Amino acid sequence: MAKNKFHDGPGPSQRQLRAGELIRRTLSEVLARGDVHDPDLNRMSITVGEVRTSPDLKIATAYVLPLGGKGQEDVLQLLARNKGELRRVIGKKVGLKFSPDLRFRLDETFDRLDDTRRMFEQDAVRRDLDE
Repeated sequence: MAKNKFHDGPGPSQRQLRAGELIRRTLSEVLARGDVHDPDLNRMSITVGEVRTSPDLKIATAYVLPLGGKGQEDVLQLLARNKGELRRVIGKKVGLKFSPDLRFRLDETFDRLDDTRRMFEQDAVRRDLDE
């Protein structure tokens, strides 16, 4: 079975969590202020829900979602196109020894929350919970 470097062992270290949150806040600020030289990207409102880092902090995976959920593939393409500039800006502002390689994925936690809500609204589930 293939191992996933983000989910092996007991979970992320405090160092990974701190670095991920620092990168998340910085990336959110950069995108909100329009610090990137791409007018297409600056026109979009993007939520950065979470950033997970590899144990060596050299890879940072940002889980993003456009406001309203529309244009998800466009957001991933625009972020990938501007990855180098985003990496440089984050490297300057965060102050890590190495500026991490940025990867972008769609944040699906909101979809899972909606699925969970729907599940709890089902009569059979409600009946089981009430017992």
